[in-house]
Amino acid sequence: MSNTSLAGKVALVTGGSRGIGRAIVQKLASLGAKVAFVYASNQQSADELVEAEVAAGHEVFALKCDVAKKEEVDKVVEQVLEKWERVDILVNNAGIIRDGLVATMKPEQWQAVIDTNLTGVFNFCQACTRPMMSQRFGRVVNMSSVSADFSNPGQANYAASKAGIEGLTRCMATELAKRNITVNAVAPGFIETDMTVAVVNAAGEQIKKSIPMKRLGRPEDIAGAVAFLVGDDGSYITGQVLKVDGGLTLGGMG
Repeated sequence: MSNTSLAGKVALVTGGSRGIGRAIVQKLASLGAKVAFVYASNQQSADELVEAEVAAGHEVFALKCDVAKKEEVDKVVEQVLEKWERVDILVNNAGIIRDGLVATMKPEQWQAVIDTNLTGVFNFCQACTRPMMSQRFGRVVNMSSVSADFSNPGQANYAASKAGIEGLTRCMATELAKRNITVNAVAPGFIETDMTVAVVNAAGEQIKKSIPMKRLGRPEDIAGAVAFLVGDDGSYITGQVLKVDGGLTLGGMG
């Protein structure tokens, strides 16, 4: 029998104030988890989300954090442990894009994406897996992208960061399985968020034509996949990359 309840679990979500992260916070909270989420700069969105979730009877709070800075990450995890005494679920969703062709990409464009998208994931994984190991329980989901496998000109930094996340995910899964900690990645395709709006607007309906399901994904589609992986039904899945892309990466024609 399926059991999707997360009652009694404590979740930490990065990049939780908008888009996919916001949907993940809402989904996990709706399933009974206590949820802390971090945001980089948009305090208004973070406050609005907390207010709405608390009004719905959920335990949710927000913390500002630059995921690329280890000292800030460690402080966030300390605060969550002080408040709720454990961390059961980590969802690394924070990410940025700084597009540019390799030949003309500025060093700061490369570094910013690697620091946030890859080093940020490592920082939170390291900080959270220590208490998870003591608990002998944990669920980690890292947000990758179909860009890790399929080239998109102008996104070498982004693709490299996401490919790195997938490698990190597999290594962590091997290291932590004996402590009952699963580590997986979710790789979204084209999802309707603030971050993808420019790409979608430029390509228009052509993007939908390339997707077998003929529609863009919704943040809720990704949140559902994450909830499955961190719930009881996903307890024997580790080291995997789950593509949630409407069939985009199948490579079929028509």
